[in-house]
Amino acid sequence: MRGVTEAPLADDAPPLLDELMPWSVAPLRFGRPWIVAPDARTLRARWDRLVAAEGAEREALFRPSRARTPASAVGALPGQRTGTTRFARESGPCPEPVRVAHGPFDEQWLLPDHRLIDTARPELWRVAGEPQLFAVEQGYVPGAAGPALLVTAALPEGRSPAGRPGRIRPLFRRPGGREPNLAPGLLDFLGKRYGREVGAQDWLAWTVAAALPSPAGCRVPLPGDPEVWAAGVALGRELADVQLRGALSGTRPRLPGGHRPYVRAAVPARPTTMAYDSEGEVLDVGGGLISPVPAEAWEYRVGGVRVLEQWFAHRTAPAEPGSLEAIGPAAWPQEWTSELLDLVTVLALLGAREPERAALVAPAAGAVDRAALATAGILPAPPGSRHPASVLDHQEEGPEGQFMLL
Repeated sequence: MRGVTEAPLADDAPPLLDELMPWSVAPLRFGRPWIVAPDARTLRARWDRLVAAEGAEREALFRPSRARTPASAVGALPGQRTGTTRFARESGPCPEPVRVAHGPFDEQWLLPDHRLIDTARPELWRVAGEPQLFAVEQGYVPGAAGPALLVTAALPEGRSPAGRPGRIRPLFRRPGGREPNLAPGLLDFLGKRYGREVGAQDWLAWTVAAALPSPAGCRVPLPGDPEVWAAGVALGRELADVQLRGALSGTRPRLPGGHRPYVRAAVPARPTTMAYDSEGEVLDVGGGLISPVPAEAWEYRVGGVRVLEQWFAHRTAPAEPGSLEAIGPAAWPQEWTSELLDLVTVLALLGAREPERAALVAPAAGAVDRAALATAGILPAPPGSRHPASVLDHQEEGPEGQFMLL
């Protein structure tokens, strides 16, 4: 990915995603863990506890950083109606939590208050919302199993499970699905190459299916055979639809043959362990039993980290007593079990398609390399395409209620 020092790219190599989706944004930095949680009720309880505190107690609960303290003067996030007075004087109600992708396949809730977030990336908030999708390029981990690219409709935090920096690439540069975030001329070039119209959604589908990890970032092999392209787009649409929980097709993901995971024994109030019995296809959650859980679901990893284990850790990690992070559900909520059943289904479906995805990107004759794209005038993309588009069509509130001048 950009910023990694390495040998110059060969002209006969597959292009980098960074060359073809030029505008990218570094991960968000929340700065304080208490502003994100798996359920919205917890965030409201934490907010109420914080605004009830005063002086030194409020500052300690806030967890100041170099970027944010209760005295920081910060404007509102685009599209969010939150206070802009210094948080030391805040006494109002909790802002409405919003959904974010806190990690691979892990949507949680965030307090969308700019005064609480160290690095919020406002340029992403400006273009979020239907039909926007975000391609989240995972940080490179040598030899690690898992996809190089994930897709989400929720605003992504963008950090890979192994802690490596990734990149967030919006599919569109403007709200409302306008101006694809692609090198100018790329879609027309591909349409002529493959003898069919190629849209931004087709491009995203191909990258979901075909992107390969490398030290420089995702590489995107482009086939010479139109039939391979069509097959890859079809596969990528199915994979993306599963990742988006059926948002593209309108049908929730389901395992084939009528199989579905069930709760065989209820998850206890305070589970602390997660284990898997491969012979019985049983997931043991602190004594609660879920089955059948296909091995593909248990073994599915991103950045070398097992997704199910990380999802569980995000909900059961111990917190410092007395801190805002320690405020949470008194017992394991039923909705978490429902989310876990959905996650098992998603991971099983994706894992079962991994051999198909790997075969798609096998080396083939006639591939479109960087030299062909340069000859067509696609590469290098113009410098302006690497920066956010000017999308401000309304006033945004700055610190202390002043309007921002952009």
